[in-house]
Amino acid sequence: MDNNNANNSPNGGSFSTHDFWYHLPEELIAQTPLEKRDSSRLLTLNRETGAIAHRHFYDIVEYLQPGDCLVMNDSRVLPARLLGARPTGGAVEVLLLRDLGGNQWECLCKPGRKMRAGQEVIFGDGKLKATVV
Repeated sequence: MDNNNANNSPNGGSFSTHDFWYHLPEELIAQTPLEKRDSSRLLTLNRETGAIAHRHFYDIVEYLQPGDCLVMNDSRVLPARLLGARPTGGAVEVLLLRDLGGNQWECLCKPGRKMRAGQEVIFGDGKLKATVV
């Protein structure tokens, strides 16, 4: 296994979204940004030793080397998480990302693998229904 290849997951195959799932308690999710944005927390992993360190974002310059590419994410998150169910009764969590117009939304579903085009999701005791396209 080549640990320097960003295209490989720890299990030797390609990455999947499942590789990034973890439990995050609600009380640890920031509701508002910090006044000093660079004071936000930064978790680092030393790939040689496996050591984990808790730092601040202003420390990131210590990790950058000439030629590195730093990608900035300035997307905004809508506070729109919907809990629904498939007709079979299975729970579905839907996170609305972007209004596409015409009553269509780009969204993330959990569990995503079980959602197929044409499948219906029911919200609020049947008061709202959505169809996966």
